Amino acid sequence: MKKLAINRKLGRTTDIRMAMLKSLTTDLIMYGKVETTLSRAKEVKSIADSLIALAIKEKDNFETVEVKVVKAKLDAKGNKETQLVKSKNGKEYLKVVKEETTEKKQKDMPTRLNARRKMMRKLNKVKDSEGNNIDLPSKLFNEIAPKYSDKNVGGYTRIIKVGSRRGDGAEVAILQLI
Repeated sequence: MKKLAINRKLGRTTDIRMAMLKSLTTDLIMYGKVETTLSRAKEVKSIADSLIALAIKEKDNFETVEVKVVKAKLDAKGNKETQLVKSKNGKEYLKVVKEETTEKKQKDMPTRLNARRKMMRKLNKVKDSEGNNIDLPSKLFNEIAPKYSDKNVGGYTRIIKVGSRRGDGAEVAILQLI
């Protein structure tokens, strides 16, 4: 018996298609909606729904742990404090003053860590306008999953048909989180 294809080929080679779907899924999670062709939207919808379902399943699967953190002590202006110290051979040098504190951090349980890694396989790494990394799996766990936790299964995204594109007549749709 001949087996059917699982996903749409979208007229692209595998590596180009996977990169395109990865970037569309990343944009959908980051901005909440994306405008693309209908067939691409249908592919991204299935990926996004599976990621959100995974986030809902693992959203509360962590423990809070106290961690010792050693940081440089800062003065009123925000500069590091230094002190003058003598070495064994009698030379003087400046040494940064350090302070030890304890902070509470979330530690993922093994299944949540595995879910985070699965999400990172389907999403790109993103930076904000200042160059800081944005943690999209944390956004899925902390912002998106609580919104949909009361839903039973699926239906986290919606496809709205816009019409055909002027240049090539392709069917355009808006894919958005509900």
